[in-house]
Amino acid sequence: SQDYIRTARAKGLAERVVVFKHALRNALIPVVTVAGLEFGSLLAGAVITETIFAWPGLGQLLVGSILARDYPVVQGAVLLVATSFILVNLLVDLLYAWIDPRVRYD
Repeated sequence: SQDYIRTARAKGLAERVVVFKHALRNALIPVVTVAGLEFGSLLAGAVITETIFAWPGLGQLLVGSILARDYPVVQGAVLLVATSFILVNLLVDLLYAWIDPRVRYD
């Protein structure tokens, strides 16, 4: 029951417009923040999960390469994980500016 919601309803906007345009946009900012932060945990969890359950994937390749001291493969896997993490953080920053125009970067 924020003032901007009450104002939108007082203007006679449809409930769908009030919910999606006003309420949901403001509620999405913390959700996008948590989703971006959880992506890093998912990457680390993938390495552990693939190693424990012997699933083939980047995590198991990374652990096997570390144990075999195959450093170029380790560098490539770490570079891939770091690049994906950076791209997700960039996407989160772009979503901030799209969701709330007050957050625009100059």
